Amino acid sequence: GGGDTPRMGHQSLTRHPKQDSNPRPTGEQDPVKLTSFALHAQLGESLLCVFTDDLLEGSNSELPGKLSMMEARLQAQEDEITLLKSSLAEVQSLSLEDAFSDDVPPLVEGRSLLQESHGVRQETREEEKRENDQGSGMRPNWASLVEEPIQPSSVSLFQEHRFTKDLGTYGPLDDQNPVPLPMDSSFLFHSKNLIPILCHECFPGNMLLFSLLCLSGQSIKMFIRGRPITMYVPSNIQNYDDLRMEPPAERLELEWVYGYRGRDCRANLFLLPSREAVYFTACVVVLYHINNRTQRHYRKHTDCVRCLAVHPDQVRIASGQTAGVDKDGKPLLPFVHIWDSSTLVTLQQIGLGSFERGVNSLAFSRADSGVFLVVIDDSNEHMLSVWDWARATKQAEIKSTNEAVFAVEFNPSDSCNIITCGKSHVYFWTLSGGVLTKKQGIFGKYKKPKFIQCFLFSGTGDVLTGDSEGNILTWGKSAADVKTLGKGAKGKTYQIMRQTRAHEGSVFTLCVLHSGALLSGGGKDRRVVLWSVDLAPEKECEIPEKFGAVRTIAHVDGEELLVGTTRNAILRGTFSGGFVAIVQGHVDEMWGLATHPSQNTFLTCGHDKQVFLWNAEEHMVDWCTTLEEAALCADFCPNGSVVSVGLYTGRWLVLDLQTREIVFDCTDGNEQLSVMRYSPDGSFLAVGSHDNFIYIYNVSDGGRRYTRFGKCTGHSSFITHLDWSKDGKYIMSNSGDYEILYWDVAGGCKLLRNRFDSRDRKWASYTCVLGFHVMGVWLEGSDGTDINALCRSRCERMVAVADDFCKVHLFQYPCPKPKAPSHRYEGHGSHVTNVGFTHNDSHLLSMGGKDTSILQWRVRREKAAETPDRVAPASSSSNCIPETGT
Repeated sequence: GGGDTPRMGHQSLTRHPKQDSNPRPTGEQDPVKLTSFALHAQLGESLLCVFTDDLLEGSNSELPGKLSMMEARLQAQEDEITLLKSSLAEVQSLSLEDAFSDDVPPLVEGRSLLQESHGVRQETREEEKRENDQGSGMRPNWASLVEEPIQPSSVSLFQEHRFTKDLGTYGPLDDQNPVPLPMDSSFLFHSKNLIPILCHECFPGNMLLFSLLCLSGQSIKMFIRGRPITMYVPSNIQNYDDLRMEPPAERLELEWVYGYRGRDCRANLFLLPSREAVYFTACVVVLYHINNRTQRHYRKHTDCVRCLAVHPDQVRIASGQTAGVDKDGKPLLPFVHIWDSSTLVTLQQIGLGSFERGVNSLAFSRADSGVFLVVIDDSNEHMLSVWDWARATKQAEIKSTNEAVFAVEFNPSDSCNIITCGKSHVYFWTLSGGVLTKKQGIFGKYKKPKFIQCFLFSGTGDVLTGDSEGNILTWGKSAADVKTLGKGAKGKTYQIMRQTRAHEGSVFTLCVLHSGALLSGGGKDRRVVLWSVDLAPEKECEIPEKFGAVRTIAHVDGEELLVGTTRNAILRGTFSGGFVAIVQGHVDEMWGLATHPSQNTFLTCGHDKQVFLWNAEEHMVDWCTTLEEAALCADFCPNGSVVSVGLYTGRWLVLDLQTREIVFDCTDGNEQLSVMRYSPDGSFLAVGSHDNFIYIYNVSDGGRRYTRFGKCTGHSSFITHLDWSKDGKYIMSNSGDYEILYWDVAGGCKLLRNRFDSRDRKWASYTCVLGFHVMGVWLEGSDGTDINALCRSRCERMVAVADDFCKVHLFQYPCPKPKAPSHRYEGHGSHVTNVGFTHNDSHLLSMGGKDTSILQWRVRREKAAETPDRVAPASSSSNCIPETGT
């Protein structure tokens, strides 16, 4: 988590319960049989029948005891049954004669007798003797299988086993001397001839653990949320154990940040003497040179930046962040950094452990050349604290108010005077002897507004406030008016001296110029107004509606201004010449990302109904259009002339990149679409939906005409990702219940039930988060929603991963082993929803969900040397073997 919102994977997507996709018809007998001592059950019969057979073997007097024992046993195994169902499904096509090898003993009395292989010793000789007495001599051999679902009635009973807390020992529940196992917490078993015994104590329901069950060296099983997922090993890998995972030779460097956080933050845009505009989005403070159009980035924050303040020297900057949580849900404490804008070096960190939830507002003192820093946090009481920031010492602290606070400032002529404003209040604070005291601004005969949005100090020493009624109020200090204020009023109080009607709707920002003139920015009317020193209006202009209301104003020189807006744009211009956007971005959660097949452009879309086409070389918007509903996914046609966009209601559109016109409009189902993917030659389009279907269309007329070809039916949950094979005949798809299915599109959209046959298929892209080649990207302890997206590079040497903890990872490709090393990159302040490489792998794009930011990373390749023992990608050509860094 992080930023302002919790992150729960695909937050906006509805999760469906896991289901067996092809349940076995009632009464159908399973071909697999399991032999056990005093227990013989056939798969396909109910578990109750198994228990009934067991009971009938005993006398009537033993029935109550056995019933009690089995009742407790069933309760203990409730969480195991799901795993056992799927595990037993793996062997349903085997006969008893060829099911076990000579190296593995069968199941006896529900226990797995394990050999002394990889440090696992056999069970007691007494059990071996019982086994021999029963004549259980069949020892079949495991072979490659096709994973099929299994009915609850097809579950045979295993005796419950458990591991110690560190998963380092093994034994039955009544064993006082567990058998040691040489394994770590990620691997349960990895041997061609070992059968895992699974239990709820070793596998918490929300964790991902790798239980490797090599079936004759051909498959590996991974568990997510207790659900087994079988991965088939490509034929070019002879020994899985010998595969060596290394970080990729490539690294990422942050090149550009698209976006600006204007929708919910104030006083967040400043212009430095270096001609750099300072603002923030996500976890990054951006320094954008308005003339050279270059960016530098301060990246020392660990969660979303919420406020900025510039030191009187115009070089040092203070930035405060919100509190977040780590991947385990533990809170990360907020803090303030003071740093040098010329060198990007952090000079001081203050407030770690002192602020609650986040830093709301901050400001440097001015009368003493910026010795002090005042900070207001996001706690319920909005604690106000004053710091000697160079020494990192707190000078004073007090509860300010339970109402929202929008701004805080020192009096520029007296560092002992501080003003705060917010919901229904203006407070005038005095600092004396380490103690803060306050007086409330008195509205008297004037209507008290609901919000005081902003304030500043005029050149005459008066305080000017802008409020939600559209007025600019001038405040002065005068003797208390007992007649107006009541008998309790004493001494001097701050009262309204003048009211000036300024805007329709709120006054969001005030800015004083060197000449003493005043600028104001309106909310509802979107106007920027220039006022004389005595508050007479002189000039005004209106911001285009598509950019939203005025959030903040920074003076450049002369008449030139920078205007930050509530729709996350920064505009540059003058009253006479108008304004143009120099920074733009989305204003709501983003999910759709597509990179052009031959140009350095990319497209994004999201819940704000906006579609942006970005130029990755010029770092600017080529065009933007607004749709009628939220857009969640997109893909470019291979010819690069059109792009398809999937919407929230099952509707999808095809846009012409030149004219921006809709050239095709279609609807499939009534649920949201999650993926659009063209085949490599552009002859097919696959549309993945939350209705569990994949719709296939024939594409003609350069991507402008579409006819339904078929529908892939078989998933038991919503489609999350899909990829085409290089020959354009097959599809690999993932779903919300962690299925991996393969489809023969050319053969009529048929489900390929023998997934083993697809192990060597070459894929034109790799975005599926589940698959043998990307199994190692899942971190230990992850659940099924921790990875939102991944993307393999065009050169097939690396894979980028977007996770739920604000991180972007770069792994080598292929990445088939757990705990694979990677390069990890920070910058986002929300769950990363998507990643994508540009057409030539020169850059990687990543999108934050709620932080609405897009980060553009340059791919930098280190010196490399070929290493023949590293696995080559099964889906790549021989000239694309990965290299390792030196």
